[in-house]
Amino acid sequence: MIIKVLVENYIKTTDSILSYHVPFNLEGDIAIGKRVVVPLNKNEVEGFILEISKETPNFEVKDIISIVDDEPVLNKELLSLGEYIKSITLCSLISAYQVMLPSALKAKRNVNIKSKYKTFIKLNKSIEFINDYIDKNKRNKSEIALLNELINNSIVEKNSFNSRVANKLKDKDLIIYSDKQIYRTVSDETYKYDKLILNKEQEHAVNTVVSALGIPKVFLLHGVTGSGKTETYLQIIEHVLKTGKNVIVLVPEISLTPQMTERFKGRFGPNVAVMHSSLSSGEKYDEWLRLKRGEAHIVVGARSAIFAPLSNIGLIVIDEEHETTYKQDSSPRYHALDIAKYRSKYHNCPIILGSATPSLESYARAKRGVYELLELKSRANGKKLPEVKIVDMCSEVKKKNYLISSILKDKINEKLSKNEQIILLLNRRGYSSFITCHDCGYVAKCPNCDISLTFHKTNNMLRCHYCGYATKMYDTCPECSGEIKNFGTGTEKVLEALENMFDAKIVRMDLDTTSKKGSHEKIIKDFETHKYDILLGTQMIAKGLDFSNVTLVGVINADTSLNIPDFRSGEVTFELLSQVSGRAGRDKLTGEVIIQTYNKDNYSIICAANHDYFSFYDKEMEIRRALKYPPYYYLVNIKIMGKIYDDVLNTALKIKNYLKDSLSSDTIVLGPTTANMFKVNNIYRFQIIIKYKKDDKLYSSLILLQELYLNNKINIDITFNPLIL
Repeated sequence: MIIKVLVENYIKTTDSILSYHVPFNLEGDIAIGKRVVVPLNKNEVEGFILEISKETPNFEVKDIISIVDDEPVLNKELLSLGEYIKSITLCSLISAYQVMLPSALKAKRNVNIKSKYKTFIKLNKSIEFINDYIDKNKRNKSEIALLNELINNSIVEKNSFNSRVANKLKDKDLIIYSDKQIYRTVSDETYKYDKLILNKEQEHAVNTVVSALGIPKVFLLHGVTGSGKTETYLQIIEHVLKTGKNVIVLVPEISLTPQMTERFKGRFGPNVAVMHSSLSSGEKYDEWLRLKRGEAHIVVGARSAIFAPLSNIGLIVIDEEHETTYKQDSSPRYHALDIAKYRSKYHNCPIILGSATPSLESYARAKRGVYELLELKSRANGKKLPEVKIVDMCSEVKKKNYLISSILKDKINEKLSKNEQIILLLNRRGYSSFITCHDCGYVAKCPNCDISLTFHKTNNMLRCHYCGYATKMYDTCPECSGEIKNFGTGTEKVLEALENMFDAKIVRMDLDTTSKKGSHEKIIKDFETHKYDILLGTQMIAKGLDFSNVTLVGVINADTSLNIPDFRSGEVTFELLSQVSGRAGRDKLTGEVIIQTYNKDNYSIICAANHDYFSFYDKEMEIRRALKYPPYYYLVNIKIMGKIYDDVLNTALKIKNYLKDSLSSDTIVLGPTTANMFKVNNIYRFQIIIKYKKDDKLYSSLILLQELYLNNKINIDITFNPLIL
C-alpha cells in the first residue's frame, strides 16, 4: 500500500506531498485524514494522509514509521475546506489544515498532550449475589464498606478506597475496573439562565430564521444595543437542537466569552463546549474531543471555533459581526465569515450575523437582498437608549481639565453617590504614549521598529507594543542628560488620575492586566458583583458586556481611533462609540454617556451620539464610493518586506510595474508606499494596494508573483479584503 502524505514545508506558500510505503502490519489502520510519522531527510516528521493507492511507483519509496491517530483528525469536509482556504487566500494546503486544529492535533513533533483518565469500580455480580457475600463475610469491614458503597452508588472512584481491598475483591471477580476519560474543564461553575419572554421584533426574528432551517441562507440581525440579540440566538438554537443538529456561535473577543458562555451554559448546560485562545492546550484538546465525539452540540468561541469538528451543523451565529478580529492577520489570512459560508452550504444551514453596528459591506448586502435583514429597533426591556453628550475638550483644556472634563467629573460623583457603577473607555494602554527630552527633543524609540516606546509606570518600563522590546525608564535623557517628560495618555495614567480624584474602587482592564489565565473572568465577575465602582479599560470593555448597575459610560478620548491612518477609521470610531454607549442603562436604571473629543463636529462622533446608524451609513458610503473603497471595490494588500531598505523599495517598484502590465486596465494599482508600520522588528515594509471589481487575471498574476519570490531575501504577503491597511 502506498500513501501520499502532506508534510510541513519551510516555505510557507508551497506544499510537500510525498509518497510512502505502508508496512503490511499497519495497513489496517491507515485512513485519509490521519497523521503519520514519516522519515524526511534525516528527520522524523508528522504529516496528514491525503491519498491511499495500491499502485507501486517506479521509484524507491520509504516506509512510514508509525500512525499517530486512532481516528482521522481531518474528515471529508475539513479536507475539502482546506483546499477552499488555499484557493481564496493563496496559502499552502498544510497551513490551511494546521489552522483548523488545536496544537495537540497539528502535524508537528514534540507536541505531547495526553488525555487524563480515572479508574472507577463497578460491581461484576448481581445485588443478590453481593448481599449473600456480605452476609457470609461480616468480619471483613473494609470489603463490606466498599461493596455497600457500590450497591448505593453503582460506580465509585478507585482512589476513594484502599487499593489492596479493591484488588482482593477484583481477584474474587466481585468487581471490575473501568477507565474513564476526565476532561480538563474550562469552568466548574454552574449557571442558571432562564428563558425570557420575547417581544414582537424578537419573535419575528426567531420565527423567520426557524422557518429557514435547512437552507444555506445569511441573515443580518441588526439590533440596537440591549435589544436582546443573545436571547434571540438562544431561542433559535433551542429549535435547532430539537432537530438533532449542532450549532457554532462565534464571539469576537475573549473578554466577551465569559458572559456569553455563562448564558449558554445556563440555558444548555454541559451541551456547550468553549474554544478560545486563553484555554490551555489540554483544555482546547478536550473541548475538541467532546465536539468530535458528539458529547457537546454547541460550541461558543472566538474565530478558530468556526473549524469545530461538528457534523450535521444546523446553525452558525457570528455575534458582533463587524469586528476585525474575525479576520486572521497571519497566514492563512481567512475571514471567519467566508469559512461560515462554506460550511453553511456544505451542511445546508443558515447563518446569523448579529450587530448593533453592522459592517458597511454586510448592511449593503442586506439592502441589495443578498442577505435577509432582520431588525430589532428597540431595547428588549422597553427602555430608551442612553442620552449621549459630546464634550469639546478644546474648551476643557483651557480650564486645565486635560483628562476628565468638568461634566464627566460631576456625573461620576453623582453616580457614585447613588451607588451606581461607571464604565470609562480609553483605547490606549500604558501610562503615556511616548517620552521626550525637554531640552534636546530626544524621543525614546524602539531599536527594532519605527515607533516610539510606550511608558508603563507600574513596572517603570518602556515597551514596544509591536515587537515586545522593553527597557528600563530613563532617569535623564540618554543624549544630553536633560529632563525627561512623558506625553500622551494611557489607561495607567487615567487610573492614577481617577484614584486621586474620586473615593471609589476602580479596576483597570486592558492587555496588561488580563495577561494571566482567568483574569478576564475575574475582573468581569468582580465588577458584576459590585466589588468595584468604576471599570476603566480599552476596547475589550466596549461590547457585549451586560452590567445591570452601570448608568454612566465615559469616553476619555473619542479621537484615538479617529486618527488611525486607515480608510475605515470613521467606521471603527462609530462602532466603538456606539458599542460602548450601549453598556449604559441596560436594566431598570436610566443610562447616560459622556463622549470627550477634540473633533466635536466629526460625523462619526455625531452619528454615534445620536444612535443614528442610518445617517452614518449614508455619509460613509458616499465617501467610499468617491474613493473607490469597499463595498464598491474589492481590495488586495501586498506587503513587501526585507532587511535592506533599498532592496525592499526596488522590489516593490518592480512588483508595481509587473501588476500594471498584468492586470486589467480597470483595476487600480496604488503604491508602493510605506506600510502603516514602516519598520517592525528590523524588517522594512512597503505595500501595494489593488482595487478591483472584477479581474480574471488577478489570481493567476498573484500566484505567479508568489512563485517568483520563493526562497528570496525579500518576502511578500498577500491579503485579500484586508480590514486594516
